[in-house]
Amino acid sequence: MSHHYSCICLLLCSVLLSLLHAEDVCDSGSCHPAIGDLLVGRSEQLTASSVCGLTGPQKYCIVGYLEKCFLCDSRYPYNPYTHPNSHPIENVITTFEPDRKKKWWQSENGLDHVSIRLDLETLFQFSHLILTFKTFRPAAMLVERSTDCGHTWKIFRYFAQNCAESFPNIPSGPAKGVGDIVCDPRYSDIEPSTEGEVVLKALDPSFEIENPYIRSIQELITLTNLRINFTKLHTLGDTLFGRRQSDPLEKYYYAVYEMVVRGSCFCNGHASQCSPVQKLRGDVFYQPGMVHGRCVCQHNTDGMSCERCKEFYNDAPWRPAEGSQDNACKPCKCNGHSDRCYFDMAVYVANDRISGGVCEDCQHHTMGQHCDQCKPFFYRDPLRTISDPLACIPCDCDPEGTLYSGLCESRTDPILGTIAGWCLCKENVEGVRCDMCKPSYYGLSGSDPLGCQPCTCNPSGSLSFSMCDPVTGECLCQRFVTGPHCEECLVRLLNLFFPTCSSRCSSSDGQCDCLPNIMGRQCTEPAPGYFFLPLDYYIYEAEHAKNSALDIVFREPTPGKPITWTGPGFARVLNGAGLRFTISNIPFAMDFDIALRYEPEVFEYFVDVCLSQPSASDPKTTSYILIDSVSNPVTYFLLIIFIPVSRSLTEAYSKYFCVYEFFLPTACKCHPQGSLSSSCSQRGGQCPCKPNVAGRCCDRCSAGSFGFGFHGCYLCECHPQGSVSTLCDQLTGQCSCRREVDGRCCSRCLAGYFGFPNCRPCPCNGYAELCDPVTGACLSCSRFTTGSRCERCVDGYYGNPLTREPCRPCMCPESPASNRYFAHSCHQDPRTLQLVCNCLEGYSGNRCDECPSGFYGNPGRPGAQCLPCSCNNNIDATDPQSCNKVTGECLKCLYNTHGPSCQFCKPGYFGSALLQNCRRCTCNFSGVNPAICAPGHGVCLCDRMTGVCPCLPNVIGSTCDRCASGYWNMSHGIGCQFCDCNPRNSQSNPCNQFTGQCPCKLGYSGRHCDECEENYFGDPRMHCIPCTCNEQGTRKPECDKDTGACNCRVGVTGKLCDQCGRGFKQEFPTCSQCHLCFDQWDNEMTTLFQTVQGLMRFAANLEDKRDTLPSCDMRFKGLEDKISEIERILKTPVLSLETFLIIKDFHDYIRNIRKYYQMSSSAVEKISGAIPIIRYSENTRDGILAMLGNRTSKENYTLEQLRMFKTPDIQKLNEKSCGLPGNPPCVITPCGGALCQNSNGNKQCGGPNCNGTLPLSTNTVKKAEETDMLLNNLTRQLQESENQVLYNLIYPEVRSKIRDFSYVNNIAEIEVSYFELQSTHPWSTPRHAGSPIDSACSVRGAGLPALTGEHFLV
Repeated sequence: MSHHYSCICLLLCSVLLSLLHAEDVCDSGSCHPAIGDLLVGRSEQLTASSVCGLTGPQKYCIVGYLEKCFLCDSRYPYNPYTHPNSHPIENVITTFEPDRKKKWWQSENGLDHVSIRLDLETLFQFSHLILTFKTFRPAAMLVERSTDCGHTWKIFRYFAQNCAESFPNIPSGPAKGVGDIVCDPRYSDIEPSTEGEVVLKALDPSFEIENPYIRSIQELITLTNLRINFTKLHTLGDTLFGRRQSDPLEKYYYAVYEMVVRGSCFCNGHASQCSPVQKLRGDVFYQPGMVHGRCVCQHNTDGMSCERCKEFYNDAPWRPAEGSQDNACKPCKCNGHSDRCYFDMAVYVANDRISGGVCEDCQHHTMGQHCDQCKPFFYRDPLRTISDPLACIPCDCDPEGTLYSGLCESRTDPILGTIAGWCLCKENVEGVRCDMCKPSYYGLSGSDPLGCQPCTCNPSGSLSFSMCDPVTGECLCQRFVTGPHCEECLVRLLNLFFPTCSSRCSSSDGQCDCLPNIMGRQCTEPAPGYFFLPLDYYIYEAEHAKNSALDIVFREPTPGKPITWTGPGFARVLNGAGLRFTISNIPFAMDFDIALRYEPEVFEYFVDVCLSQPSASDPKTTSYILIDSVSNPVTYFLLIIFIPVSRSLTEAYSKYFCVYEFFLPTACKCHPQGSLSSSCSQRGGQCPCKPNVAGRCCDRCSAGSFGFGFHGCYLCECHPQGSVSTLCDQLTGQCSCRREVDGRCCSRCLAGYFGFPNCRPCPCNGYAELCDPVTGACLSCSRFTTGSRCERCVDGYYGNPLTREPCRPCMCPESPASNRYFAHSCHQDPRTLQLVCNCLEGYSGNRCDECPSGFYGNPGRPGAQCLPCSCNNNIDATDPQSCNKVTGECLKCLYNTHGPSCQFCKPGYFGSALLQNCRRCTCNFSGVNPAICAPGHGVCLCDRMTGVCPCLPNVIGSTCDRCASGYWNMSHGIGCQFCDCNPRNSQSNPCNQFTGQCPCKLGYSGRHCDECEENYFGDPRMHCIPCTCNEQGTRKPECDKDTGACNCRVGVTGKLCDQCGRGFKQEFPTCSQCHLCFDQWDNEMTTLFQTVQGLMRFAANLEDKRDTLPSCDMRFKGLEDKISEIERILKTPVLSLETFLIIKDFHDYIRNIRKYYQMSSSAVEKISGAIPIIRYSENTRDGILAMLGNRTSKENYTLEQLRMFKTPDIQKLNEKSCGLPGNPPCVITPCGGALCQNSNGNKQCGGPNCNGTLPLSTNTVKKAEETDMLLNNLTRQLQESENQVLYNLIYPEVRSKIRDFSYVNNIAEIEVSYFELQSTHPWSTPRHAGSPIDSACSVRGAGLPALTGEHFLV
């Protein structure tokens, strides 16, 4: 445990020391964090658009003399032991591990466009970039940066081996200025083949930079995102040879050993160290050496990049630290009354650039820039300093009687004659607090501009010190004076102790002589409209006491419970306090009992009652009753009752609530608005009241109601959540609302608050007083602010209302109120404080005083503006040279248009330039007039609207792509030729436009249908007759076109070729050839037949000349003798040796004949076995020829379809012709295309695995040639076999040796040894392994020798 404590202590000490060191470094001026590798610790923020083997193993090869191939599998992170073939992008981060070159990042094969992107969590300062490649460096690449988290990008630098080819519009060579964007060719050579580097520095050291804090320099060295785009691979040219055994693109890819992005967190010179952005412990959650992004700000600055002043340090504008000037932020001077302030440039300038901090939310009732003034309704205590929390004292003025609702003098000023705290009374008001009307004035009211109204009393009948009551205005009459204005004297006064009627009465009916307003026989009832006073008629409610501040407890009746109080409720009297009443309605002096009703909260209490009458020395002294509570802390007082002194009456009143009838009846005085009628109760005088109306005279609203009038009173309906009680003001109906609640019923928030019933101040940042009572959206934002919280400036103004920065007009180039304001809005760059305008469409420049690309004019001139170039949307609006900046004339028309407004299609194009559909005239050059459509120029002038081409004679079609009906053979410069079909033998005159073949009738052929069709004969000028030859016995053609003679195949004969010929088996239609010996015997028989015929002719001649040939008879005689001798010898049973030798020789002849017969039979069998093969080859050849014919027909049909195309689609045409779509580059497509060439400069279309028309036709022709060669070889081999057989028949090479010979009992035993001849037939059966000389075989037997095994033995 102690070890952990010591580690924590050391860690804290190191952190404190580092912070102290950071402060020391920054004390002398600007300071900057150390530079490191921004990739360290950010592997998750580094991505690549292509990674090899990301979805599965992928083969790749390396360039070399001996091509070697490997597998890439990046499905799992790199591990030298388990996943050494993984090459994700995080492999490029420097780790200083041994065997560093065993891991790298690698893209997929053959992709030119690949990007690497680094996303930083905040703004960083960029120093330089180093890329170390494993393969060739890219032939072309570019580096981009973003300062707004990837929303917009700007180019850092282009790199290319051939800048003019890869980036044609970018200048190459060294930069001329620090911000120039150029193409650098130094890092794109093909050498070295590995470990080549690409280096990019943010600032070129060859340029001297005077002020690194200007906006242009800051944009170059700061970024939130970095993107590296590889756009072209280096190849060795073998990709042009097409695909062979392996894909040549397998050895071309991007591979990077190491990537270093050097930089630091950007702190504007106000920090020397940085901490993690997420504020986690760097020693635990982050990789060592990681460059963090949150600056540890000094110089009283704050923010991720120290880009603003710390809270409460806004007395001077924020500026970056420069050199020895730290430009630290200064604290605001708020005299201890606020800890928040904001900077106001206008205030700063007005104070001679000394102080610009404006304090916010001044406390302790202060206000002003430095909280150095008291708020209204407060005044400065002259005995305290302004920094004292109690320096401002609230004004103690009655708001009803003072000017400006209770305002007092805020400070003492002898010059102005003001005294701090002095209340400013209205004209008819007096008192230190302005809370009393002047004498002879009444009705103190805040709505009265004079404060009080003059009394309307008769001065002669009123009291001298004050003519009327200062509250109600009721006149205070002198003794024996009456009337509402003290203008009448009392007519009659009765002693209270005399009866109400005299003793006189009528003798007839006993009617008493009643006093005025009394009726009844005994004068016991008041007259209509009058009533007898109750004993408690003179009653004074405690809540109507004249105290300055009464705590009134209103009470409402509860249904089902008796009412034990009068008036609206009670007055709560605290310990030591009292109630004061002014008694002014007693008609004359007499003795009264005082009754008090109250509800004590404790049992120990006593009440003191003090009476005071006007003093003789001071006639202005008002009589009053003081009720004081001494012992009880809180007492609820209800009322005070004056009752005439009479013990019996007092007891009766207490018991029966009696009515006192000793006074004359009093008029009801029912209020005409509050009562239902003018009559009242005879006892007590209670008038019948309207709903919610109370009081004896129905002259006031009951508790919980208001609005006394003819209708009665309305219920208060105070909101239970918004009001303090359910009672309201009985005049206005205003409920007693809680704080920050308003409305008559306390049902809405006070102005400036929202969210009833939980009312909160409007969050309007001090720019609006009112907001939506429900949503809190601010209403009528002031000082050019807007938004639901007044949190932003209106369009055309800039600032930050959230930080109390005022909204100022955008000068783009002039203010929004002028007619030269050309921007939507603007903002102030937080670093440079420069104004940045967001220009309207058609304006550009820092102040929107320039015309951008696609617009013309001179907005800098008064009254001028930028107008769009009227080019019908046919120019590149981003190209500054697309139109004339002065006249607006279009200069670079797009979409094949031209004209001063790009309103026409270019020559050779047709369509509507206004609709951007100008299309190239697709005229067939073979069918158009060469004078209008020259084939070498590639431009053909067709109709500008319809695109119809100018055709040659007899050529039709909008593109002149076909001949007219009855014409064919479209020729360049000539047109189409007449078909010239035979009208008798053709079906119609139109012929095939490509071959000229007329559609012939059945039996006719020839291009003009002027010949007989195959299998027909005769004179085509007359008629063609079908051949009747047997199809199975004929060969093509079946018959002669002139004579009709059938063309029989070999072995078939007959007029109709329906019989087998001589030498063939009579099995039609097979007609297989007879054995080979048939031909020999047939030849022999034919020879013999001819010889016999010759002999017969010779014999006939001999018959004629036998007399002349006697010698013949002698010869015949000799022959007959020899035959006889032969017969005799044959009949002899024993042969002599000489005879046996003769027989042996004859036997040898027979044996040789048999031998050669067997050899002939074997040769025949072999030849017979070859015949099916020959026939199969013949059929194959016929099939191939048929296939060639079909393919030729299909190609002719395809060619015809291609010629019928009106708008050729090169992509589909390439796909049909070569096998792949025509849009891929020639380098990567294996099947080539229309403009592709191979390494020899020849056109390339087709290849292995390509299914286009041309490669299929080429393969078919090659296969046909190979088949033809195979048939020729087969024919040659058969010919050689046939020659060999004949050779063996005619020249046998048999070597035999007779080893032993004996003759025993006419049995010949012969043993023969011989060498077997080797057959040269190509299909001969192979001999057994061993010597070509087979083993000797022996045959023993009697008579003729036998044939055994594979050998001929005799």
